[in-house]
Amino acid sequence: MLEQVMQLVRDVAAREVMPRFLRVGKSRKDDGTLFTEADLACQEELQRRLPAILPHPVLGEEMEREEQDALWAANKDGLWVVDPIDGTTNFVNGLPYFAISVGLMVDGKSELGVIYNPVSDEMFYARRGQGAWLNGHRLPLKTINNCMGDAIASVEVKYLRSGKLAARIGSVAPCGSQRNMGSSTLDWCFLAAGRYDLYLHGGQRLWDYAAGAVIAEEAGACLASLNTDDYWSDVVWKRSVIGAITPELFAQWHRWVRANQ
Repeated sequence: MLEQVMQLVRDVAAREVMPRFLRVGKSRKDDGTLFTEADLACQEELQRRLPAILPHPVLGEEMEREEQDALWAANKDGLWVVDPIDGTTNFVNGLPYFAISVGLMVDGKSELGVIYNPVSDEMFYARRGQGAWLNGHRLPLKTINNCMGDAIASVEVKYLRSGKLAARIGSVAPCGSQRNMGSSTLDWCFLAAGRYDLYLHGGQRLWDYAAGAVIAEEAGACLASLNTDDYWSDVVWKRSVIGAITPELFAQWHRWVRANQ
C-alpha cells in the first residue's frame, strides 16, 4: 500500500503540479490563504484515486470547512488527509520548497505518511512501526549531535499565542540557529532527516501534520504540543508542536519552551 501511495503521489506531481510550476495564477480563500489551479487539480486526482488503494474517504485542504468537519467526525476508522501543495506561496513565487502530502489517519492518529517535493525529487515516507525513509534511505540520515548550542531549529513564530515565547525565541533561544522556509510538511521531513534538530510551531492544520508527524516519530523524534505532553490528544484543527529528533534534545528543548511560555 505504501508503494502504491508513493507512485500515485509521484504521478500526480508530474501530471498536475510541475507543469503548472511558474505558470499558474493565484487566488485567495476567505481566510486569506493562497490557492491555485494546481492545488485544486492535485486534490481532485488524489481524491479520485486514493480510495482505490484503500477504500476510505479523502479530506483535503481545499474543501469547505463544513465538509472537512463532517468527514473527520464520520470516519474514525480510516481517513485519507491530503495537502495538495503545502507551501503554495513558495510554489507561486518559484521557491523550490513545497510538497504534496498524503496521510492515513485511524482513530485520530497518523498511521502512514508520504510527502514529496517534486523539485528535488525527494520522497519521504513512513508507516507506523516500520521506520521512516527518504528515497530508500533510513531516517535520520546522520548521527545527531545532542548539544543544544549546535542545534538548528525550525521555528514558526507567527502562530505562537504567547508574546513572551515569541520574543524569547528571537533573543535568547538556546539553539544554534533558526529557520522558517514556508512548508510545514517539509519541516517535519527535515526534522526526521536530521537536517533540523528542533521544531516549534504554534498551530498547524490537520493536513499540515497528518503525514509529517508519523514520519518524524518513525525517525525517532519526540513530540509534544504547547498545551499537552500527549501530542496526539491536542486540538485537531490547530495543533501546536514542540519536537526534537532525539530524546536528549527533546528534554532540553521541551524544558526551555515550557519555562518560557
